[in-house]
Amino acid sequence: MHVSTSHIERANLTMRMANRRFTRLTNAFSKKFENHVHMVAIYTVWYNFIKMHKTLKMTPAMATGVSKTLWSMEDLCEKMDAVEPQRASVALTKSA
Repeated sequence: MHVSTSHIERANLTMRMANRRFTRLTNAFSKKFENHVHMVAIYTVWYNFIKMHKTLKMTPAMATGVSKTLWSMEDLCEKMDAVEPQRASVALTKSA
């Protein structure tokens, strides 16, 4: 597949339009870099695993064979909750 500047610009526009944290003049603007990184990660999972794409008639993860099912926001939250206790224990061991 040939990638050009127009592909990158379209991806950037899609990201900006779907995620208002990239717009400085809104209340959703990320003041902390860590919060911004987390929101980009959540957006990326949503875009690839949850959002149905009209041209594909499925998610990109399903189109590439990474996932066989359409995820819901509940699935995403469950996966985030499953990882959180591990992150908390790693943070405790680092601070000790």
